[in-house]
Amino acid sequence: MSENKTPTLPTINEPPKLPTLAELFEDSIELAGKSEGLNAILNTPPPPKWLKEHPYIKVKDEHNNSVPYRFLPIDKVEYLLRKIFKTYYVEITGQGTAFNGVWVTVRVHYFNPALNEMSWSDGIGSVQLQTAKGTSPADLANINNGALAMAFPAAKSYAIKDAAEMIGNIFGANVSRKDTIAFTPDETILSKLKSNKEKLNGNS
Repeated sequence: MSENKTPTLPTINEPPKLPTLAELFEDSIELAGKSEGLNAILNTPPPPKWLKEHPYIKVKDEHNNSVPYRFLPIDKVEYLLRKIFKTYYVEITGQGTAFNGVWVTVRVHYFNPALNEMSWSDGIGSVQLQTAKGTSPADLANINNGALAMAFPAAKSYAIKDAAEMIGNIFGANVSRKDTIAFTPDETILSKLKSNKEKLNGNS
């Protein structure tokens, strides 16, 4: 009768050490440094004096009190798109009606100076149709004259803002959010880039 032997458990090795971002971008550290610099700009909060309070929408603050929803107006968003990227354009990718309003989807194309190429971000916006006071938009007769002419451009503006917010905090992405994490550039990448530049200048 054979003896029962206790199986030998495999040795647990040390978990592999993950590479740093600087090591991952070793062959393209200059590009990584430019991207980190751009990210630092894009994740800067917008100037508080530019923010507006929505007359109807309310949100909860950190003390659970209802406060007006703050937002960055479309004129400031468009200004920042021009200022940061120099070149951008808006492509309307869809439009339609839903319930008692209209919706528009857009793709904002912009020149990414870090990558030296065009990038894009999608967004969607919707607006309720204006009707005679106390009436339902289900009956087309109740919709105000010019309601569609005002609704679609407004929905497009909201869509542009939505797309821009996906690019960075400077476009108002975190204005009314709670418990957000502040962006900090990766110092290892910036230090590596600085070291490479110093070596290059020393060899020139």
